[in-house]
Amino acid sequence: MIVNWPERFFCNSVVRRFLQRGEAKQLRNMRPMQPGGDILEIGCGNGAGAQLIFEYFAPRSLHVLDLDPAMLRLARKRLAASPAVVMEGDAQRLPFPDHSFDAVFNFGIIHHLEDWEQGISEVARVLKPGGAFYFEEIFAALYANSFWRHVVAHPTHNRFQAPEYKAAMAHSGLVLLPGAHETRLTMLGVAVKRADG
Repeated sequence: MIVNWPERFFCNSVVRRFLQRGEAKQLRNMRPMQPGGDILEIGCGNGAGAQLIFEYFAPRSLHVLDLDPAMLRLARKRLAASPAVVMEGDAQRLPFPDHSFDAVFNFGIIHHLEDWEQGISEVARVLKPGGAFYFEEIFAALYANSFWRHVVAHPTHNRFQAPEYKAAMAHSGLVLLPGAHETRLTMLGVAVKRADG
């Protein structure tokens, strides 16, 4: 789902960049990665997350995708001097073979998906066994309340809170690591694909 203008405004703000930098540092502290991995970011927006992935995780390759042509234009401009591969794509149908990536990053995208469980399943599919899913996610209690549901555009059916989100990860073979930060509104954490996955 493509975000509407209020959410696009927030995603492109200095506030969002500040918050995202803090999240990237916390994710690195939860599970550092050796430099040289192959990484995917779903819902890359304007490319600010990709810059942080380069800074804190030093990948060999980084693919970033988004559905929104306007955000992709910003990402291509921001990442023009980097080796990132910027592409249009749907996180519910990732255009990559099984076991392609050492890590997948989600800076608040899964809740935008009509079929969010399929999105998590796709993340697990493209991760290598032992690969990590680094995520920041927000829950329906934040964006589907009586005020925000009239401001930001999100799917309205089959929404989730932390128990459903964690259950979907576990069902897809993703094991949540200790140290995740969870509230009623948000969650920041890392889940690892089972070695037998």
